[in-house]
Amino acid sequence: MSENTTSNKICVVIGASHAGVNVAFSLRREGWEGEIILYDSDPEMPYHRPPLSKAYLSAENNSELDLLFPEQNYASENITLKLGETVSEINNEEKTITLSSGEIQLYDKLVLATGARPFIPPINGIKTASNLFPMRTFADTVSIQKAIKNSVEKRVVIIGGGYIGLETAASLKKIGAKVVVLEREERVLERVTAPEMSTFFSKLHQENGVEVLPNKNVVSIKTSEGINEVVCDDNTSYKADLIVVGVGIKVNIDLAEKAGVEIENGIKVDSSAKTSDANIYAIGDCTYHFNPHYNRFIRLESVQNAVDQAKVAALAICGNQVEYNAIPWFWSDQYDVKLQMVGLSKGYNEVIQRIELDNDKCQSVWYFKDNELLAVDAVNNGKAYVLGGRFIKGKQEIDKLKLKDVSIPIKPTSFLKD
Repeated sequence: MSENTTSNKICVVIGASHAGVNVAFSLRREGWEGEIILYDSDPEMPYHRPPLSKAYLSAENNSELDLLFPEQNYASENITLKLGETVSEINNEEKTITLSSGEIQLYDKLVLATGARPFIPPINGIKTASNLFPMRTFADTVSIQKAIKNSVEKRVVIIGGGYIGLETAASLKKIGAKVVVLEREERVLERVTAPEMSTFFSKLHQENGVEVLPNKNVVSIKTSEGINEVVCDDNTSYKADLIVVGVGIKVNIDLAEKAGVEIENGIKVDSSAKTSDANIYAIGDCTYHFNPHYNRFIRLESVQNAVDQAKVAALAICGNQVEYNAIPWFWSDQYDVKLQMVGLSKGYNEVIQRIELDNDKCQSVWYFKDNELLAVDAVNNGKAYVLGGRFIKGKQEIDKLKLKDVSIPIKPTSFLKD
């Protein structure tokens, strides 16, 4: 380590999901000798979040969580877990945090891995609806499963046709629910994918018996005797024994904002994940950070970003010169389809769709801004995903005519300009 000994220092981490847990273990690997204390309001041992709306929701027996690390690993690395505890205030002048219980904890370095919470839209009647849930935590998943098991007709309305909504729809359909997805925009996944991908996933869900309805703006929910009626602004309505809301998130910036840390579309950090306060770092979904490849600030809701930023923050806290510079990637599992995405498609002005010969469920969408490849969405197509990421990172120019020719197989040099 390039700094003086840290044996008498304390690093406090607020948030014990992917970002917070990984920064704690990374700090130990990078030589942090002092205390590491990890706080989270969730009482459960830190667990993997992505499976909640996928395999976990549709599983028959969920007695064991898919933990990020076994409990004994925290003890062996001398990482103190404070679960089920909420931090209410940061005093960056005194370098303390205050818990909702009133307890005060000193820190030398503080890491904010506060993530985000579900956005619950101000729909008339939403607060009094029966069996209405977001999909964000283990408790949400358990509540949804119980509500489905106790329902006779198992009618589910999902408000929101983003990834969480569609993954939840696929999982609930698998366990016998009758599912309707209501999307306010003209197509599902409108914010994050091209029309070609939206069409593919709408068709996929319809083939599996899920009703996917775009242009459905929910304006009220009427509840009587435990049954909900979800009403849209076109005067259509849908009965629901259970409602899942998946319309987006709100970034948890409250603590940072009250502490005077710079906020801009999240907690603004530099290339080492440091905030405007030299002793406070931020990582994961809550951060607004600069991406050198795309030459702009971005905020990502991504496990990959959470883990990568955690490693960078740990290195920086331990006195190393480091810069976060990664190509974002994401994934989604729905039915027998694995969607893998690499890069950021924002700003694209051309799309090329490849549907591989004899298999329309093996395809990819390539996003270009003029001649620059920005991103690739790959459906059941690991080669397109891997090579697309390589092309993007290397800023390699693609021969679009070759890319469009599905008789040319996807190989490392297949589509490169001569």
